[in-house]
Amino acid sequence: MKTATEMADFCKENNTGSGTSKKWTKKHFGVVEKQLKPNEEVLFAFVGLFNYVSTTNHESNYAIAITNERIIACQKKMMGENVKIILRRNLNDITKSTGMIFGILTIDTIKETFNVATNKQEIDVIHEGINNILFADEEVKEGKTQSVVEQLKEFKELLDMEIITQEEFNQKKAEILG
Repeated sequence: MKTATEMADFCKENNTGSGTSKKWTKKHFGVVEKQLKPNEEVLFAFVGLFNYVSTTNHESNYAIAITNERIIACQKKMMGENVKIILRRNLNDITKSTGMIFGILTIDTIKETFNVATNKQEIDVIHEGINNILFADEEVKEGKTQSVVEQLKEFKELLDMEIITQEEFNQKKAEILG
């Protein structure tokens, strides 16, 4: 997804955006759209009450997009915009809880923790969707890690057979490990 319309449609189709009217959902996601980098794509989108503490203490509705690189939370106001960007590598944990009326998604990062509230019916869909994205990325990382291990073994064998020097091995090891 790249456009505000696609993100708003995703919310409607997947029951992840009942917090605002379609018109406002699209406006909020319009701010998200402006934040996207050329190669960045939205993988999951939802709407919720941002920085939720209680029914009377929150920052109102934000459009939230999970991309291949970041979490982007945006709000279009009557005058101006609010934008919050979190790099996915700074993400510690995402948990959910449910209360009488709302479901609450807690996003814990290296720097801060904040809550996003949605209705109880949506929280399971949102939590599962986000976890599926993050879990899929972990599988990719695990595959990459194995590939790194295999590469290191290969160069270690070359070192043991004295085909390359210790210095060349160390240089390759540094390259592989980044």
